Amino acid sequence: MTEPASKTPRALEGVKVLDLSRVLAGPWCTQILADLGAEVLKVEHPGRGDDTRAWGPPFLKLPDGSDDPRESAYYLCTNRNKRSAAIDMATPEGSALIRRLAAEADILVENFKVGGLAKYGLDYASIAAINPRIVYCSITGFGQTGPPARRL
Repeated sequence: MTEPASKTPRALEGVKVLDLSRVLAGPWCTQILADLGAEVLKVEHPGRGDDTRAWGPPFLKLPDGSDDPRESAYYLCTNRNKRSAAIDMATPEGSALIRRLAAEADILVENFKVGGLAKYGLDYASIAAINPRIVYCSITGFGQTGPPARRL
């Protein structure tokens, strides 16, 4: 009898990532982390999911050959190897759930406008207060400080 081949561990196996990102830079960042073995949980809006689910064409092909407009190739590529959860961070229950998830995470990735998560208690100061060891990655187009920071 031969022994089964052992699975080679990936570099980030055992690392937990909470993904609050959307559009391009954040999902691509967490895609790379997932590809390297991290356990990534992507938080999406209930009912509609991530906005990029509908960014196409191209779309996922259904068994009958037609396009599924709810699943773009772009979304599927940048969110591979991730799990997702529908959580409404705008509700007290949703933001509390995200804080509980952040308490157990090693990394949190977000790409909201500067200060956009503070109103939900999901900004760096709030998350670091419950998980001081977390790596909080905030991706912005114009930085966190200075005159252009609040640009869209």
